[in-house]
Amino acid sequence: MIGTIRKHSKALWVIIIFATVVSFVYWGAGPSRLGGDGGGRSVSGNFGTIYGHKITQQDFDEARNEFYILYWFQSGGEWPDRNPSLTETVLQREVYVRLMLMQKAKNLGIHVSESDVVTVANDLLRSLGRNGQALPLTEFVKQVLQPKGFTLQDFENFARQSLLMEQLRQAVGLTGELIPPQEAAVAYQREHQEFSAQIVFFSASNYLASVTVTPTAVAQFYTNYLAQYRLPDRVQVHYVAFELSNYLAAAEQKIGQTNLDSQVDAAYQRYGLQGVPGAKTPAEAKAKIRESLLQQQAAVLLRQAANEFATEVYNQTPARPDNLATVATQKGFTVRLTAPFAANGPEEFAASPDFVKAAFGLTPDEPFAGPIAGQSAMYVIALARQLPSEIPTLDQIRDRVTRDYQWREAVLLAQQAGTNLAHTLVGVTPDHSFASQCLAAGFHPQLLPPFSLASTNLPELEEHAELNQVKQAAFATPPGKASRFVETADGGFILCVQSRLPIDQAKMQAALPQFLAALRRERLNEAFNQWVNLEANRQLRDTPVYRALFGPGAK
Repeated sequence: MIGTIRKHSKALWVIIIFATVVSFVYWGAGPSRLGGDGGGRSVSGNFGTIYGHKITQQDFDEARNEFYILYWFQSGGEWPDRNPSLTETVLQREVYVRLMLMQKAKNLGIHVSESDVVTVANDLLRSLGRNGQALPLTEFVKQVLQPKGFTLQDFENFARQSLLMEQLRQAVGLTGELIPPQEAAVAYQREHQEFSAQIVFFSASNYLASVTVTPTAVAQFYTNYLAQYRLPDRVQVHYVAFELSNYLAAAEQKIGQTNLDSQVDAAYQRYGLQGVPGAKTPAEAKAKIRESLLQQQAAVLLRQAANEFATEVYNQTPARPDNLATVATQKGFTVRLTAPFAANGPEEFAASPDFVKAAFGLTPDEPFAGPIAGQSAMYVIALARQLPSEIPTLDQIRDRVTRDYQWREAVLLAQQAGTNLAHTLVGVTPDHSFASQCLAAGFHPQLLPPFSLASTNLPELEEHAELNQVKQAAFATPPGKASRFVETADGGFILCVQSRLPIDQAKMQAALPQFLAALRRERLNEAFNQWVNLEANRQLRDTPVYRALFGPGAK
């Protein structure tokens, strides 16, 4: 069916990504006890029941595949298994939520038309293209789905089930949309009424010179904050990098100039300008096609060279880490050494999660890994050393500890100054303005541009305070009064609200229809998510993931 996708102007795909990775009110409290490698494989064939329907292996696998595709679209091209915070328990929980929603939609008799499924699928593909052109379906399957073992049917199921769940959301959350225009007007005024305010910052940088540093104080600070100086488990590896750029010349020679030109011309004749995103002229399009063909051939040569090298390394006996250097010297390759690195990867280059996982999996008995694919290279690595978690001695990090101590003391001095000033300020009067009181105490207030609760940026704050802190202080402070002293990571601030500016009525009337629609969507989502929380804690009790979270006898 998807093979007949047509172009549609209505961008429905945005509505299907409404609330993935639902956070449950109760479920988040349980510890993770699930293991296994993927999806439902760890539940041993017993998938439980939902609404009296027994979940099968096929049900679970299809829902899991759909969740993977949904996550890929939402994250901008990242798969769930690349996210270390998305544990196996969380993944299974989201799959069961999806199963619950699909079963509920089925019980309610919710259906979607094939034409709407086509529309959604086509708009999803358009979202991946450029200049309004959809990514060809064949390319999406080849580049995105197939490398993860997914099929065209999985994509079709994802589009269909997402539409079903969107209709379910509309049905369940309908009460949240019942907002009269008058209530919307009040909410608009609350969010968009602007404040005229002055602010005085108390920055730690202004107090650094006042901090007295003594060896005893630094040592005590180090003792008090030992945990923050602990280094995680680290590993250091030798590596040989097979860079794609080093194989482009060989790729061109292997293809042959005449053959390469004919392949470029054939590809351009087949796809034209529309098949080459970003190209504006035939010459530019052909240059991009040429580059792509060379890179494809270079990648083949690179993999071949990396595999041959790795095979020779693995064949050396006995297996010792320095075999990497021995073979590299024979082959004329350069061996490099990373600095010790933790889970964030080496600092020398942007390593893939597979590289980091392989590096931490090395042992003296199995000291090699690779070839491991990176962004533009493949790597063969050997264990250099493993460094367990440790806390450096004070002498090793004395300069760092001293800087931390100075900053902490400067923050405390800034906060003390701000607290003292806040206690001495009186209300703003003709004789005692906020500015005059601050200046008399030696502080210089700053006039902020008008802002509201809906403001998203206030450059004048720089690094001194978070915008939300300032908005909260303004909303809680009556006009003509100064706020309490508000602590920040930099020190803190005091805000004086001079006045609340009148609402621009014409602007409000023009914006109200769109604001009301957005408010109704927000309330609908709130109502739906509340329903999901309650429904999940009732209907998912007879599932492995629920029992894993709360124990076999949980109710």
